Amino acid sequence: MGYILQFIIGGTILVCASLLSKSKYLFLSGIITLLPIMTLINVSLQMKNMSFVDFRITQKNAIFGAFGAVIFISSIYLLTKWFKPSDAVIGAIIIYIMYMIGCKYFFA
Repeated sequence: MGYILQFIIGGTILVCASLLSKSKYLFLSGIITLLPIMTLINVSLQMKNMSFVDFRITQKNAIFGAFGAVIFISSIYLLTKWFKPSDAVIGAIIIYIMYMIGCKYFFA
């Protein structure tokens, strides 16, 4: 039940951040607004439910994941200059998958 509640809260925050944003790029500004809020909620939940070692591992993975999100969103933005949006998203997914596989093998 707790996960369902967290999913609803996270989705609500994302929708509100997107709707309240005054930027021309609603999705990007919504994500930028959302990240600090979700990070604070996530850290407080982790501190309550994890050991110190597990928390440190999660922090390391979160750094790689956050950088991956930036790569993913940036890739979509850059690829739309040269490709149709659907092709740009597929290309960005491929770049993101290669990044995550690289992180798994080079930094694990």
